[in-house]
Amino acid sequence: MRITVPESAVPVQDIDLYDPRTFSEGDPHAIWRTLRHEEPVFWQQLPDGRGFWSVTKHDDVCRVLGDHESFTSSRGAILKMLGTPDPAGGRQMAVSDPPRHTHVRRPLYQLMTPSALRPQIPKIHAAVRKLLAPMTSGDTWDMGVAMTALPMIVSGILMGLPEEDYPDLVRSGLMTVAPDDERFQVGGSAEATLHQAHHDLFAYFAAQVRKRRRNPPPDLADSDLIGRLMTLRVEGSRLSEGEIVSNCYSLLLGANVNTGHVVSAAILQLMDFPEQYEKWATDESLLKPGIREALRWSSPVVHFLRYAVEDVEVRGRKIRKDDGVVAWIPSANRDEDVFDDPFRFDVGRRPNREIGFGYGPHRCIGAVAAQITLELTFQEIFARVERFEQAGEVEHLVSNFTAGIKHFPVKVTARR
Repeated sequence: MRITVPESAVPVQDIDLYDPRTFSEGDPHAIWRTLRHEEPVFWQQLPDGRGFWSVTKHDDVCRVLGDHESFTSSRGAILKMLGTPDPAGGRQMAVSDPPRHTHVRRPLYQLMTPSALRPQIPKIHAAVRKLLAPMTSGDTWDMGVAMTALPMIVSGILMGLPEEDYPDLVRSGLMTVAPDDERFQVGGSAEATLHQAHHDLFAYFAAQVRKRRRNPPPDLADSDLIGRLMTLRVEGSRLSEGEIVSNCYSLLLGANVNTGHVVSAAILQLMDFPEQYEKWATDESLLKPGIREALRWSSPVVHFLRYAVEDVEVRGRKIRKDDGVVAWIPSANRDEDVFDDPFRFDVGRRPNREIGFGYGPHRCIGAVAAQITLELTFQEIFARVERFEQAGEVEHLVSNFTAGIKHFPVKVTARR
């Protein structure tokens, strides 16, 4: 869907931010706008007795994500698992708090700094060109499918994974973040889909770890992210094989819910504003601020779940110990108190306090790699494409965790 200014408020009693179809078929921005104005800290009761708080203002979202002493991630970080302790809690980087989270994150990040990634840029650029090659063939090109595959290029290179495995890994990732989407379901239910995806990904990464143990390269710690996980020590001890595999799983998913959807969402919106597209495409100084605006606009990671460590008050509402609190990233990125005219895509927006990569200790560890990938991808698109035309129905992922476009058929007018 193209995002427009919501025309009217949504009755608060009708709001359902748990149902994934709210995000694929409805207008969640109308809901978030209503909550920002009427109930910025909102309790939703589910029919099965569970419930959760939603925070929708930019400052509150940053508070919840930034204050790990008041809001823990160690019990789970995804709304789908509300009320069920995450079995990886405290062992996987995504569901652990500092200091343990920091002990795992810091050595991994050393392989993902701008200087560490520089030697990989030619490989990433070549893979991006290969992915975009069919774009200007004259045939209908599905940007949604192509951009869904884009992040796997980078995570595959950084994790040292065989290219022939990428398609299966992309599908398993989609099964994990969108288990309610019938296109990716197996076994007839979201639960069966999640179980199968978890089994396949954990088995895959366990095999990758065994492969490296059998034939370790001389520089295992610096060979790739899996090698770094295999050699790092946390509080004096090496990670168990289960912890290594669990963090591989987390790294793969963290990469695959982000990058490509930024491109699809930006191009979809700019079809209605060709002057903004051309301005962005022809002014090199706008490349980075335009990408930051695309991150704000798309906000591909929709939410993060936290649990209150103790009773805490947010905007006068008392959140009790152990209550689930969901921080909605796209709502924070449309907050009228932070962004001027937030429902306008402005490639030159300054300042821009977007939090598309998250906020606080858990801000995306691969943000630098994603930024590099987005710069290379948009540069290639701008150099090759004068105009996009929609050539079929746009289909969104059925997910309350990832704002993704799974199908986006386009016709391309090549730039002369």
